[in-house]
Order: sequence, then structure tokens, then C-alpha cells
Amino acid sequence: MKNSPRTIKRGKGAATALLAASALLLSACGAPPAEDAEQDKSANSDYTGCIVSDSGGFDDNSFNESSYEGIQAAEEDLGIDVKQAESAAETDFGPNVNSMVTAGCDLIVTVGFLLSATTKEAATANPDTNFAIVDDNKIDLPNVKPIIYDTAQAAFMAGYLAAGTTETGKVATYGGIQIPTVTIFMDGFADGVEYYNEQKGEDVQLLGWNKEAQTGTFIGDFENTSKGKTNTKNFVNEGADIIMPVAGPVGDGTMDAVEEVNADGKDVKVIWVDSDGYLKVPTGKEFILTSVMKLMGEAVEEVITSDVEGNFSNEPYVGTLDNGGVALAPFHDMEDAVSDEMKSELDQIKADIISGEIAVESEASPK
Repeated sequence: MKNSPRTIKRGKGAATALLAASALLLSACGAPPAEDAEQDKSANSDYTGCIVSDSGGFDDNSFNESSYEGIQAAEEDLGIDVKQAESAAETDFGPNVNSMVTAGCDLIVTVGFLLSATTKEAATANPDTNFAIVDDNKIDLPNVKPIIYDTAQAAFMAGYLAAGTTETGKVATYGGIQIPTVTIFMDGFADGVEYYNEQKGEDVQLLGWNKEAQTGTFIGDFENTSKGKTNTKNFVNEGADIIMPVAGPVGDGTMDAVEEVNADGKDVKVIWVDSDGYLKVPTGKEFILTSVMKLMGEAVEEVITSDVEGNFSNEPYVGTLDNGGVALAPFHDMEDAVSDEMKSELDQIKADIISGEIAVESEASPK
């Protein structure tokens, strides 16, 4: 593990320690706990945490939004200053990251694999600024902390659930862009479907992804919701009744398509990704079976907290089923559509993945 050459920034570690000691003395004299908490937060007012989105923006109902919620939580819980830069296109990445450097940010969170090159360039040029990047583990610098997830583990459970819930014997998935942080979902989903078939002697078909060949259906971006809608209707026409889009805001097109086909008498369900889609999508939440979640907000806040305390390191944060970094969301309105037997089997699968009894492998899994 490499440590940042700068262990305490702008004297805030010492200030926090001094205030903590003062708080103990005041506590002995009967100081109100709320007042102590406010004093602790005021010690961090000179710390600036910043975040740069990828082209999906902070309202993508997906990984940008979840990461942004993490820095908002840090602002509330720690009393830090927060700045943000929202990208509308990949051409915004460089200017947005540079604007955060110029703004004097102590730590800059960049959201997404596509910001890797920009983050590396900025971190190399600014060794006194710490960075954290979500969904990338390619940068080997002392001031860059990767926040990555073994998403295939939770996606395996979703694939098993989909295979055990489909009425047509066909399920589907598609991606935005063919990059590791997308295909890791699709790999895990495919393995979960295959495991169900092996365990139950069934032949549920997966449309949209061939894990062995690493080929499948991709939109080409994370913005074109109309393509997501068309793609989803194509899958429905081929017989799929459960669809998992791994495409950020493009998934909104899937929701539009599912609402339309269900209004015409179909019974199509959606598995969302990154965040709990039931709590995010504007309409159609009643059709979401579950979501494959990456708990990005919690990780972002944890990394910022460590930096505020002077404990930044470039050791990757890896979210797994074991540490709660990835998970299946509650079934919400679909609770009755999932049998008690399936719920029990999913609990056992989770335990077996954590213990290593079931090995979930993807070329994109954290190494």
C-alpha cells in the first residue's frame, strides 16, 4: 500500500485533534452534545471536496447520482465545502477536472471508467491534490484512490432470480458502451442464468450477451434513451420478459418501452443497476423486479472522511457482497412475485459466493 506524501493537509488534522480534545473537556463541564458536533464540523470548513460526473450527469438515476449523494452526505456530516462539475460530453472531462483543481479542491472524485485518462493526467500534474475515481483501477499514483466493485457477484444473484422468475424462458441484458464496468454486470448476470439452468435442469435463454465470446448488444453511449427504448422492444418481440439495461440514463428508455408493452397486455419486468431503481425512476417503478446495486455513495463518503482525517491512501476500495459494497435491492412492489423458495435460494447463493463455494468470475472483476 502506498501512502500519499501529504498526510495532513492545511493543518486540519491537528485542528480536528485539538477540537476533539477541547470537546472532551467541555463534555466534562456539561457542554451540549449538539454544540460539540457543530464545533467538530466547523474544524473541517477549510476542506473542499469536489466531484466531476461523466457524461450522464448527476441526475442519471444511476452511478453518477449515487456518487453525488455520497459527497452531499459528506458535506452534511463533516461540514466540508463541496464543489461539483457536471459533464454533458466526454469533451467536458478535461476542463471540468481542471476547474476543480483550480478551485483548490483537497480531494476530487471523478465518476466513471471513462474519466481514467483525464484523472491520471491531472493527478500526475498536481501531486498535492488527492483524487478518487469510481469504477477504475488502472491508475498507479500515490494520490489516486480507486473505488471499484465486484459487481458480478450481485449480478450473478440477479441472473439466477431472472431465470427463476421468467414466464417465457427468455431474459435479456444490454449495455451502454462495451467497457469493463458494464460487461462485469453482464458477465455475472449470464453466469447466474447458467447456474439456475444447471441447478434446475432448465434451459432459460439469455439474449443480448455471450459471455464466452464477450459479444452482445450495446447502444454506443449512455445518453440515447430512444435507442434503449427500441432495443428493449426488440428484446420483448424476441420473447424476453425480464430485461437488465446496463446503460445509465439509457435505462429510462427501457422503462418507457416496458410501460408501453405492459399497457398492451405484456408482463415484462426490469432489473435496474447501480442504484435502487425503484427509488430513482420517475415512472414505472412497479415493474422493477430488483436492482443490482453498487453502494457508491457510502464509499465516496468513506473516502472523503479518511482524507479529512489525514488518512488518505491509494489502496483500492473494493465493494463486494461480503462488505456490503454490492447487493440486490429489495423487491418492493414485486415482493409477491418472488417465491419464498427463491428468496431462500438467493440467501444461500449469497452465502456461498461470500464463502467461495460459488466462484463468480469475470474478465472485468477487480484483480
